[in-house]
Amino acid sequence: MASGKRTIRASEIGSFLYCQRAWWYQRNKEPTINVTELAGGQEFHRRHLSLARAAVFLKAAAWILLFIALVTIFIILSSHFR
Repeated sequence: MASGKRTIRASEIGSFLYCQRAWWYQRNKEPTINVTELAGGQEFHRRHLSLARAAVFLKAAAWILLFIALVTIFIILSSHFR
């Protein structure tokens, strides 16, 4: 890569499109003044990630239980009709 050029990441483009001034501050490493809001956002996303992971686990558990129920019904019906 030539000197003076740097890679632009997708998150930077999103930041630029959302707020050009915020993007400029980030790019020039200006200190953040809304530390409390950022911490709140990080906490929100941490909790959301936890809930999303729980939802994936519960969905998998539901599919497994449905499969077990169907196999059990099949076994009961097949033994009943013998």
